[in-house]
Amino acid sequence: MPDPDFGRITDERVRRLRDRIGVDLDPANFEPPDEDPAGWRPAPTGFNHEVTADGVRHFVNGYGDDDPLYCDPEYAAGTPWRGLIAPPTFVWSMYLPPRDDDITYGGGDEPPRRLKPGTRERFRGDPLRGTGALQSRLEYEFYRPLRAGDQLFAKRSLLAVDEKESSWGGRAVHVTWGLVTWNQRRELVHLQRGTWVKTERREVRNGAAGGRKRVQPPADPYTAEQLAEIDAAYAAEERRGAEVRYWEDVEVGEELPGRVKGPLRLTDVILWHAGFGQAFPTYAFRLAYEKRKQTPGLYTPNEYNVPDIVQRMHWDAEWARKVGAAERYDYGALRETWLCQLVTDWAGDASYITSLEAEHRRFNYVGDTTWLRGRVVGKTREGGLPRVQLSVWCENQRGEVTSPATATVALPSRGDGDLAMPAPPADDPLDLLRLEIDRLKSTGA
Repeated sequence: MPDPDFGRITDERVRRLRDRIGVDLDPANFEPPDEDPAGWRPAPTGFNHEVTADGVRHFVNGYGDDDPLYCDPEYAAGTPWRGLIAPPTFVWSMYLPPRDDDITYGGGDEPPRRLKPGTRERFRGDPLRGTGALQSRLEYEFYRPLRAGDQLFAKRSLLAVDEKESSWGGRAVHVTWGLVTWNQRRELVHLQRGTWVKTERREVRNGAAGGRKRVQPPADPYTAEQLAEIDAAYAAEERRGAEVRYWEDVEVGEELPGRVKGPLRLTDVILWHAGFGQAFPTYAFRLAYEKRKQTPGLYTPNEYNVPDIVQRMHWDAEWARKVGAAERYDYGALRETWLCQLVTDWAGDASYITSLEAEHRRFNYVGDTTWLRGRVVGKTREGGLPRVQLSVWCENQRGEVTSPATATVALPSRGDGDLAMPAPPADDPLDLLRLEIDRLKSTGA
């Protein structure tokens, strides 16, 4: 029987989602391990199961970068890292969210403990299925880089559910997830807080979403002069590389050399997916059939009445319009990756991005050009450790800021010596997520 509330946000559906917070972090809600430890092997997920030189290079090339720190193992061996490392957001390519009916207590590096039957029912299905979802804000804390040979294990948990007023009409819910990752040595790699806005869908009609809000227009055709300006910006790009940037030499107010990405083509979206992989799951042929059986809500009929993945708004113009956009658009994770490139190109090989917080306020459509800009807004010693605070942002060809962000970068100091890496606030991955839930409750964020 069809669900009469499909695609709607109701009090009951919000309550069901909110009731999941913290449940999958309580060991009392899980069965004992159900596998023989002697026959069990670690089970990493994601597009990449291990950090390899090829995997990192494909990822980096997929967002339009060729930094030898990431692409050339021989060059990387001569840097302060003494070997190949992956860019910060490579973590996306090494993680896939678990199925709702297969939530475990661990993260794949120990025999799994599955939810007890009664508790498992609380996680069956998405209470807000059928609603639209837009990435609103991503916050990263990076504790150490991924190196060649590393595996990644992860735990994802719901941190907060907050109702907000939607400017597009209908109800909206801000859903914040936490993701913590660690390597095969049980060393924490990163913490991520991501907020997605779940809205009741409104189809675009005559430039308005449900007649309520005028949507952002698509790009106009480019003139030869505009394309020449973009080409000149590409030609002028330089990176700091092996030249060490010391904390003492940074001046508050100085501008970061800009970068350009665009005009965005559908080809660029495909190439990003080729390196980025299936962090937002896409499947082919029989694998798509199997996924559709497992999670029917991920598929809707296309123009040929064939079930197709709902995230095709990134490459299917008709579906993009149906979900409220005027054109196909990029991924928030792509812009976050570009911003990391902007920072690393300025800071050099001896630096390390310790945090990034980005908001996505406008679409970046196919045809749009993104100019990456930034400036130094602060210098501190966090716990005695030299850090630089940056304001960075994405700006489109109309001069509109599409994604404002802040970043913190660790730099070496002439007085203190080599780069000092950050320490996570907890050693255990699940303790880190529990701290986040408590923090968000106390702040009302």
